Amino acid sequence: MSDNRQSLSDLASLTGQAATQPQAAAAAEGAAPAPAAPLSAEAAPVLRERQVDAQGRAYATGRRKDAVARVWIKPGSGKITVNGRDQEVYFARPTLRLVINQPFGVADREGQYDVVATVSGGGLSGQAGAVKHGIAQALTRFEPVLRSPVKAAGFLTRDSRAVERKKYGKAKARRSFQFSKR
Repeated sequence: MSDNRQSLSDLASLTGQAATQPQAAAAAEGAAPAPAAPLSAEAAPVLRERQVDAQGRAYATGRRKDAVARVWIKPGSGKITVNGRDQEVYFARPTLRLVINQPFGVADREGQYDVVATVSGGGLSGQAGAVKHGIAQALTRFEPVLRSPVKAAGFLTRDSRAVERKKYGKAKARRSFQFSKR
């Protein structure tokens, strides 16, 4: 029995925890150990570090179809600038503006960050998706605590759907030429 207590205290000293006598005695007798105190939200360690540049901005790259967006976010009034123009001018369709603002809605941070994005390639829909991906990535770099809700919404995963390439012997990617019997 003393052998068990000795090995338990050795194990506890290796892990950096002090084993108390009642826990050691309970473990030695085969009884269930006392439950550990739950960790509070403040004591929970953050798995990732905050990544911010000298100007206090977080940077990320977003991609969708053929579009690539470079996105910087910093605390502000919620102004979104894309390629030097306001989001209402660049993305005239309300659905595209809705797509861009989705990460802020999920993270409960609407109107709290200014966004500056440069986007190139693809069409407007792909560019909006790329900016959304970039904003989500930058948000998690600025506030690592937001990673779980943003990831649960699926905004950190690059949407890999793209146009299928055209194959030889076909009119389009899969469509065959019209068949004529005679």
